Amino acid sequence: MRYVDFVDLRYEPKGTDVLCTFNVEPEGVSVEEAAGGVAAESSIGTWTELTTVKPYVEKLAARVFDIERNSIKIAYPIELFEPRNMPNILSSVSGNVFGLRTLKNLRLNDIHFPSELVRSFKGPKYGVAGIRRILRVYERPLVGTIIKPKLGLKTLDHSRVAYEAWVGGCDIVKDDENLSSQRFNPFENRVVKTLESRDRAEEETGARKVYMVNITAETNEMLKRAEFVLDHGGEYVMVDILTCGFSALQTLRQQDFDLVVHAHRAGHAAFTKNAKHGISMRVIAKIARIIGVDQLHVGTIVGKMFEARGEVAENCDALKKEMSGLRRVLPVASGGLHPGLVPALIKFFRKDFVIQAGGGIHGHRDGTIAGAKAMRQAVDATLKGVPLSEYAETYRELETALKMWGQQA
Repeated sequence: MRYVDFVDLRYEPKGTDVLCTFNVEPEGVSVEEAAGGVAAESSIGTWTELTTVKPYVEKLAARVFDIERNSIKIAYPIELFEPRNMPNILSSVSGNVFGLRTLKNLRLNDIHFPSELVRSFKGPKYGVAGIRRILRVYERPLVGTIIKPKLGLKTLDHSRVAYEAWVGGCDIVKDDENLSSQRFNPFENRVVKTLESRDRAEEETGARKVYMVNITAETNEMLKRAEFVLDHGGEYVMVDILTCGFSALQTLRQQDFDLVVHAHRAGHAAFTKNAKHGISMRVIAKIARIIGVDQLHVGTIVGKMFEARGEVAENCDALKKEMSGLRRVLPVASGGLHPGLVPALIKFFRKDFVIQAGGGIHGHRDGTIAGAKAMRQAVDATLKGVPLSEYAETYRELETALKMWGQQA
């Protein structure tokens, strides 16, 4: 079969097909031949006609069923994939095809999984509703922080910063993506001391608090760390899902620990930032949800990250829309956030998300406690419909934050 033989614009996808939407930029060939090349090389074809293709094999060919300028849609028969094996699926639809000489650029913009494949994975254990039950917070966004500086603090200083964030009003404290078990802050010591700070903060505030410790490591070590967190009264773990890999993430989820899985997307921009090439964050979000994370960074519409409003909306949609009965995943907004941005964030995300601020809390002129208070004050003001500038007349922590960083409506 030639590349063009994989183009069939009369084909109507079956309910069991995996559907992918690509943007193709051909190099020296037509869009049709480039599209056929993607379908062929990700299913049963190759660069030349074969003598080994049997009639029963031809039925497994992927088919380009829609072409609109450079946007193409490909249907893959479900028989091409092994259930419960995300690496296998991705090696097919987003594997060697990115290196084809006939393509200048290739972007996987979206993917649809049939229910049969989705249900072969565990999916989220807690999701939005489960997380809210743990924290007993139901009618407002959750407020979290990342320990800053992200690296370098010794264990006692780390746990002290966490305590100050919690008593100031944060629901959540988490490690950053590159804090593991370095000599200055060993994993086991950090878990014990920071959870002690959590217990103290809960006792003093009467509110539930959670600590997201980064367990990212070699897979077996990651499982040991998850068990350590569980054994010491932790309820959350954080995983750098792209750098540890979807296989490791799936192995973790298969253990069915009573732990909320917070997914950090460190490294995602290597796939997602170039709008012409790579893989969209929406695709990564769907995969992470199917495997079974409970919350995931999705970008922000403000702050320091690059994604546009529409992209962030697509990421949230991938986490929350109906998908074969999977629980909804909680979006996390993080990256250059501060109290002055809260009204814009809540207007866009509504109530079901996490406002995750690092520098925008710990950079407060009066310290971490004041920074956490300012963030909660901004949330309270927004939910009450009171302008931040007016609310700041009563609350000096918010007043200081607005003077430092300004505000956005």
